[in-house]
Amino acid sequence: MIEARGLTRHFGSLVAVDSLDLEIPRARIYGFLGPNGSGKSTTIRMLCGLLTPTGGRVTVLGVDVPGDAHSLKSRIGYMTQKFSLFGDMTVLENLEFMAAIYSWPRDRRRERIAELLANYDLADRPNQLAGTMSGGQKQRLALAAAVLHKPDLLLLDEPTSAVDPQSRRDFWAKLFALADDGTTILVSTHYMDEAERCHRLAILDRGAKVADGTPEALKAGMGMHTVEVQADDPFAAQQALAGTPGIVSITQLGIRLRVLIPDSVADPAGLVTARLETSGVPARCDVAAASLEDVFVAVTQKPRSGTP
Repeated sequence: MIEARGLTRHFGSLVAVDSLDLEIPRARIYGFLGPNGSGKSTTIRMLCGLLTPTGGRVTVLGVDVPGDAHSLKSRIGYMTQKFSLFGDMTVLENLEFMAAIYSWPRDRRRERIAELLANYDLADRPNQLAGTMSGGQKQRLALAAAVLHKPDLLLLDEPTSAVDPQSRRDFWAKLFALADDGTTILVSTHYMDEAERCHRLAILDRGAKVADGTPEALKAGMGMHTVEVQADDPFAAQQALAGTPGIVSITQLGIRLRVLIPDSVADPAGLVTARLETSGVPARCDVAAASLEDVFVAVTQKPRSGTP
């Protein structure tokens, strides 16, 4: 569905995307996970032809991009992180406008719009101004507009950044239904729970891909032990562990710490326990299953090739 080799984009001296390779299969949800500034949005804009790459090559749906990107218009749906429809038009007017933009056959527009209103829980508000809707309602309307023309590929740029958790869950249920019907979906996110739901994902850091695989495979191949520390004084425990040779990262989650230690250490829990006992900090230390957040911390802290 999408193949990229050496995809690169510079903005002056800034390397926004750095030699990115991608292979995205059909009818799957593929995620880009990374913080702001990691290159997610820039990559998506290059894939749909809105930005010209500085280097590399991209093929989307068998079409070279950006060379023949115009021919992809009717086959791609694109939803940005900000509500991009018309706030002073009604729900129905927005969908009718998008149907005209995509040249949806006039004799089938009413049927298609009625189907979308029902599928995206908007049937009770066709005459409501889009600008007066809640964040979750706007999100559903934007998604309905993006898939009105039944695209083969749906590109979503942090689509749930401004909605509540329930709306996010409902939104993902819609995405799974679209994928089951054959739509390929590329979604960027900085939410770990959303990344877990992707069939496959790439982790981006400072424009480079630092990991790629299914969530379970990424966790299994992290190359780190995760030690969970429960302490009455987690701050004191964190201070005691800081700077300890063999400890890559320490993250506090409430009264717990997540400590990452390379697989080469034979007794990771013993290492942490000994350090805390030496510092007089009472705590319980156990090896725990890796989370996707652990993977993210581990791969983004690895030194890059050519980096000191």
